[in-house]
Amino acid sequence: MDIETLKLRYGIIGNDAKLLLALHKALQVAPTDLSILITGESGVGKDVFSRIIHENSLRKHVRGGRGLISVNCGAIPEGTIESELFGHVKGAFTGAERGRKGYFEEADGGTIFLDEIGELPLGMQVKLLRVLENGEMMPVGSSTLQKVDVRVVAATNVDIVEAVRGGRFREDLYYRLNQISIYIPPLRERKEDVPLLFRKFSSDVAEKYHMPPIVLTESAKQVMMDYPWYGNVRELKNITEQISVVERERSITPEILENYLSYVPSERMPTLVERREERGGGNGITDRELLLKALSMGQMINEMRLEINDLRQMVSRLAQGSGVVVEGHPYLPATQSSGVSAMEDDNEFLTPEIIEEESLGLEDRERRAIVRALEQNHGNRKQAAADLHISERTLYRKIKGYNLD
Repeated sequence: MDIETLKLRYGIIGNDAKLLLALHKALQVAPTDLSILITGESGVGKDVFSRIIHENSLRKHVRGGRGLISVNCGAIPEGTIESELFGHVKGAFTGAERGRKGYFEEADGGTIFLDEIGELPLGMQVKLLRVLENGEMMPVGSSTLQKVDVRVVAATNVDIVEAVRGGRFREDLYYRLNQISIYIPPLRERKEDVPLLFRKFSSDVAEKYHMPPIVLTESAKQVMMDYPWYGNVRELKNITEQISVVERERSITPEILENYLSYVPSERMPTLVERREERGGGNGITDRELLLKALSMGQMINEMRLEINDLRQMVSRLAQGSGVVVEGHPYLPATQSSGVSAMEDDNEFLTPEIIEEESLGLEDRERRAIVRALEQNHGNRKQAAADLHISERTLYRKIKGYNLD
């Protein structure tokens, strides 16, 4: 089978050299029984490559097995993953009223695709290594080794080399899985393929919902090619479908795209590719980790800004003496209706406590103000925060920071 036929059969769009190299390698190694490690970011189509490898291998026609079985190692709880992979015998644990075949036994004679292999617990990595080296496994609760004939295709979107260095992934297992490695490039490394994919997805939506397909203007096409596409093909497909259904205008301009493209390249975090280049090879952190870190960082910065603003206002009020009660004496500005003008007799408020407070540092004054507000409100933090004109979140943090619990 040539590459163009392969692309047509599996719905692969693109002419990038790195993509074509990955397809060629998958086709070449498919007839062998070598273990294969597929690397690439989330959304690049690693599952499609596992199908290409299995369906172009001799194992496709082996009887008795279930062909290709796909397992997401990151989606199985650690407490049940051994039973899921290798099965268990009756009575192996509470609730095991009968024996059960695991994925490896189900795939006997065929291929098993272990996605997110980097999430596999260390204890399970030892057992997987035994299967790869000796073709032997042991169901949970059994004392008898069982032979299985399974080809393993694994995939990861994490930096597996870094995981080995950090002790999170066994080095011997890595070399055993990595007999053949296939790297699938992210979409930002194959920019010329973006318009082709957009046209394919827009045509699919138009055909499905009986509507004219959307098309990109030349300027919009350039915007799409420059976009980082952290979600890769999956993200491009979703955005194309959204625009196709929501927009009435069929000619898509950069102004329309701004409503759908959520990342600003100049403000983004380093990409997986950039991190890999800095380290000189391998794969970087996952898209999910990048997104979580970006969101966490943005939330933290916003909270810090709000807290700093609250503190500035509170310190300003402390310095001016507004809204603070000192040993039962209301220290109010003249504009407040207290029945007593704050300007009538300044000496009335120059108590030893106030003189002492003026000599304190900012942190001590802040701490005392918080203590007084809590005492005045009998420990009611919500009301104390209102009196201090700061948020409850800021008050809680200050209480914890000053050990006032």
